[in-house]
Amino acid sequence: MHGTMSTTEVFLIALLIIFSVPYLVWRLTRIDYYAPLVVMQIIGGVVLGPGVLGAAFPDYYAFVFHPEVVATLNGIAWWGVMIFVWIAGLELDLKDAWQRRMETGVTAGLALIVPLIFGCMAALALLALDEGWAGPRGTRWQVVLGIGMACAVTALPILVLLMEKFGILRDALGQRILRYASLDDIAIWGVLALILLDWDRIGRQAIFVATFAAVAWLVRKVTPRLPERDRWFGALIWLAACGFAADWCGLHFMVGAFLAGAVLEAEWFHQERMDLFRDHILLAIMPVFFLSTGLKTQWDVGGAAVFGAATLLLLASVGGKLLGLWFAGRILKWPKGEASLIGWLLQTKALIMIIFANILLDRQIISPETFTALLLMAIASTMLTIPLAAPKLQRLIAGQTRTS
Repeated sequence: MHGTMSTTEVFLIALLIIFSVPYLVWRLTRIDYYAPLVVMQIIGGVVLGPGVLGAAFPDYYAFVFHPEVVATLNGIAWWGVMIFVWIAGLELDLKDAWQRRMETGVTAGLALIVPLIFGCMAALALLALDEGWAGPRGTRWQVVLGIGMACAVTALPILVLLMEKFGILRDALGQRILRYASLDDIAIWGVLALILLDWDRIGRQAIFVATFAAVAWLVRKVTPRLPERDRWFGALIWLAACGFAADWCGLHFMVGAFLAGAVLEAEWFHQERMDLFRDHILLAIMPVFFLSTGLKTQWDVGGAAVFGAATLLLLASVGGKLLGLWFAGRILKWPKGEASLIGWLLQTKALIMIIFANILLDRQIISPETFTALLLMAIASTMLTIPLAAPKLQRLIAGQTRTS
């Protein structure tokens, strides 16, 4: 059928579906309390992909998502998610974290290590049942560490959106939570670089590290001296260069995108413009990434097995994060209810975990079925956050009001 239509026309039909269907379902069902629009877009990507509608209506899938259209969508998705990861790196406030390094280090460490251990244990259990959860190029330690880290991830951009919704982003509590999540963000990308370390390309990777350090020093010297508008253009050039260099050496372009943002200072860019830029990327480009993510979902080991794995990973992720924050609260003597609230807010996994899992899938470290299980876990974890965190926040605020 698509022979009667040009690739451009089918591409525009795909965009029409991508932007209209998740939004209309989200608005008509009024589930914004439980899930931000980005979560519904991720779910929409899964439903529109080969695992659900593609399986039920293969002619539809073959017509709309034929290879030329998918290749075009992937190109848009790559650039959009690179910008998004760059913003996440840019918004890290390492100075603030260093000034409060004791509290931040204890909390961020426990919030990361405990769910990481739980996730690794879950991964070992899955591999003991079926080695098919590993990808064709994934060694056992890479698969276990990758799944474990996916269970420990917090999606900093989604966390920012939720705290804005709760009205605590600029409060002392919100800034504390951002510090914890920011420090864990660094660990996530560091672990990813370790997993992707390729001894066949170790020479290239050494060149990348040395060159990046030298050029980053120069970029940090030059950028503050530019007019702000030129800083934006320069930053995007720097982003593309870092993405290319990281991919060339085998570390994946997303590692380069994160590093490109992490070495810059957020104060060099107007905060309101940065917020608008992030919102516009979320609005106009990231839905394409969510759809391209959904196109990778597979259920070849059986739907029950994938859902079972997702449930196991969800328990490891949620339980590990809450336990880690409980330990932190006891050590640092937080007020009653604070550890539980922070633990639930740090459950937001959509976006960064999905990007992380996409990279593991692209490098064939995990199987498509493992990716699908991780995707389902990320959606469920993020959707649990608002309904469970909101009443805890209300009780905490009420308690502070009574004691003040």
